Amino acid sequence: MIEINIFLINGRPCVKNGELSCCIIKQRFKPVTDFMKIFQVINVRWFNATAWYAITLSKLLTDAGHEVTVITQKGTASEKIAQEMGLNIVAVDLNTVSPLRFAAATRHIIQLLRAHRPDIVNCHRGEGFFIWGVLKLLGWRFKLVRTRGDQRPPKSDSFNRWLHARIADAVVVTNRRMAKYFLETMRTPSNQLWLIHGGVDTKRFAFTNEGRQAVRKEFGFTEEDTVIGLLGRFDRVKGHKETIEALARLKQHGVDSIRLFLIGFDTAMSEADIHESLAENNLENITRISGKRNDVAACISAMDIGVVASLWSEAIARSALEIMAADRPLISTNVGVMPDLVSQDGLVEPGDVTGLSQKLHTIIDDTRMSKNLLEAQKRTLSQLTLEEFLKRSLNLYQSLLDD
Repeated sequence: MIEINIFLINGRPCVKNGELSCCIIKQRFKPVTDFMKIFQVINVRWFNATAWYAITLSKLLTDAGHEVTVITQKGTASEKIAQEMGLNIVAVDLNTVSPLRFAAATRHIIQLLRAHRPDIVNCHRGEGFFIWGVLKLLGWRFKLVRTRGDQRPPKSDSFNRWLHARIADAVVVTNRRMAKYFLETMRTPSNQLWLIHGGVDTKRFAFTNEGRQAVRKEFGFTEEDTVIGLLGRFDRVKGHKETIEALARLKQHGVDSIRLFLIGFDTAMSEADIHESLAENNLENITRISGKRNDVAACISAMDIGVVASLWSEAIARSALEIMAADRPLISTNVGVMPDLVSQDGLVEPGDVTGLSQKLHTIIDDTRMSKNLLEAQKRTLSQLTLEEFLKRSLNLYQSLLDD
């Protein structure tokens, strides 16, 4: 028996007087001894947070001894990474808009169902979810799960509400905001809604002083420097521009010890775009950009303060979990899953450059704030390990098979 402070009961959101609420409860995880056959449907083109959540779960389930078939979209980054991780993958063209190819994809799915007879089918994207729902209606005996790892809310039309509430056996969401949307707008029955956050490898992303010293030396950071780090792909959504402007304001207020460490590389934005923003704010001389790295944990360890400045999204927040696992105090915008992870003292509104600058100034000047943030992060992180991620997912699957 373990005590956990989470927003769910056996994975399900706590609802009190019609409101989603925080519960401190006793939860017993039922040991899962039954062998399961599971389809994880990951027709995601990019290796984004949704794909990471799905592929990580697939690997955990496989390592736990279950038969997992990962259904991917051919030629995608997600398929490549799943293959590199040694997962059993099958490519099915679920994203097609061609009637002929759609029919071929349906035939392919039926062949897979006949060959494997899965107990659970977990769809991590909307494309193709309808096919699995129809096949379930036609009598195929599997439990259907729809995992929503995207912060964009689904359309709340009558058909979509019916599909999620009546055809899916369970809906998994990855943060409280999405749970509230499904309860109130999608009208999903609370006993079918499960809140399961992603997990982080706390061993891989643990703080190391050796890594810290090596990276700080490589990039020219001294012990007197306060290194503020942002971990994330170069994309407008990640708030690089706002972070740069916030640090510029700190410099204007005489905080000369700060240094900016951008751990990332070109995606939707280029490094040239980043340098343009740095030049506009006169921060080029105090900023370092990592580029692609294999030692991400060491780069995080080199930080003194972590920042998640995203303007929207963050349904799962992989980078935030990694920063927290490395025991770095985190300041974040109030988007997506972040209020589930970071205490109110560490949150600002998205796009609020003044608020972000003030929070950073306070944490630099007040060691108590840093200590309080770290203590709160440790409590949260104890529930967000890979082991807990696996337990809660298996708890869901087992409950469906026991019904």
